[in-house]
Amino acid sequence: MKKVNMPITGICTFAKYPICDDLEQLDADVAVLGVPYDTGVGFLSGCRFGPRRIREISTHYARGDAGFYDPERDEVFLGAPFKIVDVGDADVVHGDIEGSFTAIEYAVSKIREKGAIPAIMGGDHSISIPIARGLKAEGDVTVIQLDAHLDWSDAPGGQRLGNGSPMRRMSEMSHIKEMVQIGLRGLGSSRKEDFDAAKAYHSKLISAKEAMQLGVEGVLQKIPKAEKYYVTIDIDCFDISLATGTGSPSPGGFSYDFLNDILIGIAEKGNVICFDLVEVAPQYDPTNSTTRVAAMTMLNFMGHILKQKR
Repeated sequence: MKKVNMPITGICTFAKYPICDDLEQLDADVAVLGVPYDTGVGFLSGCRFGPRRIREISTHYARGDAGFYDPERDEVFLGAPFKIVDVGDADVVHGDIEGSFTAIEYAVSKIREKGAIPAIMGGDHSISIPIARGLKAEGDVTVIQLDAHLDWSDAPGGQRLGNGSPMRRMSEMSHIKEMVQIGLRGLGSSRKEDFDAAKAYHSKLISAKEAMQLGVEGVLQKIPKAEKYYVTIDIDCFDISLATGTGSPSPGGFSYDFLNDILIGIAEKGNVICFDLVEVAPQYDPTNSTTRVAAMTMLNFMGHILKQKR
């Protein structure tokens, strides 16, 4: 009897893709990695539960080698011959920041060494620091951030590795070059001196309101052409009505279609070597719409990244 493999049955991997629990044996185009870490949060924690809940909701969309048919574009994405696997979670130990960061960096660098694209589910935004460290063998990397917040704090209270500091820490890495930060808005995004520091680095800062006035094509024109892109997506780049399940939701954010059209444009613009989606804290959203938006955003972006490799 042929196994039906319904979404509600079986092992809960991302979109029910196969498991690879040994990175030395990795053979894939995309490797989905969970990072259940929220030691970097200074206020509302809980995004360590994000990867497990995103995996759970993603099983609803499991299609395997058949891929996903997009009726709006009349195309099939993520089907054969591309291979996507779930490599489980990075080794995160509560209270051990550097040990956890070392494990995250290792996982990212190993996935890249094996020729796969890391698709990473956070976890708080501080995990983008070791993710970026894990890309140091890539040479020059351009970072595109989609976020309500600037994340350029230096060391509030002496903490240099918190979720408000990943872009500042990346700016200190020699292999990280140009930055584009899209979706900034709201009170408390960062202090004026943090914005001044980002501007001094020549990061391109695009507020959510400016982005929507420019339109998708206008935003994409502001992204420099580069050999390699690392895209970091904070779920709070979406409007609060779509993503309440996060520690810092903010009104005035992007719609699902607007954000995904930007991601499609990035995939078409150049070589995306890594992306993460962070700050999903599912306990603040009993409807599960935040985790659903997260899962669908990841699948959509993966599909368009791989489309460029046909």
